[in-house]
Amino acid sequence: MRVFGVLLIILGVLAFAYGGIDYTKREEVLQVGSLRASVKERKHVSIPPIAGGAAILVGLFLVARRPTTA
Repeated sequence: MRVFGVLLIILGVLAFAYGGIDYTKREEVLQVGSLRASVKERKHVSIPPIAGGAAILVGLFLVARRPTTA
């Protein structure tokens, strides 16, 4: 669980630093016979700061808690 906690902390910090994910989408807009036209469009997916904070807090909890013994 500690590894998962560390990953959550890293993802939470990245969410705060970048605020989202950018990507490029290519879409075909016209096709007439063998003639094709396409357009590249940049998109942005926002990650709310509360989600980054929650990921950090849950990650810290997972890293800090003691393992239970049976």
